[in-house]
Amino acid sequence: MVASRLIGPVRVVGTGLLGTSIGLGLRARGIDVILADASPTNLSIAVDYGAGRAATAGDLPQLIVVCVPPDVTAEIVARELAAHPQAIVTDVASVKLAPLQELRALGADVSRYIGGHPMAGRERGGPLAGRADLFVGRPWVVAAHDAISYQQATAIDDLILDLGAILVEMSPEEHDSAVALISHVPQVVSTIMARRLTDAAGSALNLAGQGLRDVTRVAASDPELWVQILGANAEPVRDILLAYRDDLDRFIDALEAPAAPGARRKVAEELAGGNAGVARLPGKHGQDRRFVSLSVMVDDTPGQLARLLNEVGEVGVNLEDLRLEHSPGAQLGLAEISVLPEAVGRLTEELAARGWRIAG
Repeated sequence: MVASRLIGPVRVVGTGLLGTSIGLGLRARGIDVILADASPTNLSIAVDYGAGRAATAGDLPQLIVVCVPPDVTAEIVARELAAHPQAIVTDVASVKLAPLQELRALGADVSRYIGGHPMAGRERGGPLAGRADLFVGRPWVVAAHDAISYQQATAIDDLILDLGAILVEMSPEEHDSAVALISHVPQVVSTIMARRLTDAAGSALNLAGQGLRDVTRVAASDPELWVQILGANAEPVRDILLAYRDDLDRFIDALEAPAAPGARRKVAEELAGGNAGVARLPGKHGQDRRFVSLSVMVDDTPGQLARLLNEVGEVGVNLEDLRLEHSPGAQLGLAEISVLPEAVGRLTEELAARGWRIAG
């Protein structure tokens, strides 16, 4: 069992994906985890899953982590602060300024509260989706404010480090502006694009490739949750969407008369701007490095993908990223392997020598 920084007990309120994952991660380090949930079924599943034990009247938690929907986060945090005057309280809501403002309006003791936001999740929710390693290597924002001291917040830092996450300090305002750009607006854009598919002909949808799937993947997210998130962070999201509307207008104007003088230059400038934005995204381990992709044809039979990955390792090339794409009706797929530029030539030669078909 790995040693922990936290002493415990840790009380987790809400046993969905994040709450259960926190419990599982802490239990793996031997920490006493107390679970509470308004849903007896979710609580029972999380307990059976090994994420902790049910709360009892005599519990004295060191730290409380509130993992409930954004629209009730402040209410539950205030309740936990009042019920456990010896504990530090944090939350995992995806907005940080609104809960803090609401807590202050409620007169809650925010000297024992500091908001947090782990940038981690899965395509499924609920306690059965919980994973002890969900937060490993993922950023976890701590949204500091003037009313809490560094010494009081130490337990929250220990929680983040015990779960293998990377601690990132931001103000609540900085956090909400950042997630508006990197999470909330992409959700809106993905949703709007996916809505174009509702009346599309089946023959068109059968042509869909990885590009469309990438753009619309998060459009499958829970509408109820996103109504809460967007409502709580409306101002920064709206500001970015207004600028996005201007971007769309420039594209539309250029495409209205694509043969007109300067039209193609305008389109090229917009596309180049997208290239520049993508180039700024951090790569593996946070490095701003661009990788080269190699597409390998993989027969749709058991064991083929595992063999490919094993042989990439035998060649001695580090795999930076992997995407899979299937063509409708075809008995093969494309494995898009991302590697460092200096490795792509050698990897291409080695895989071809081992019988793999390289696309393109």
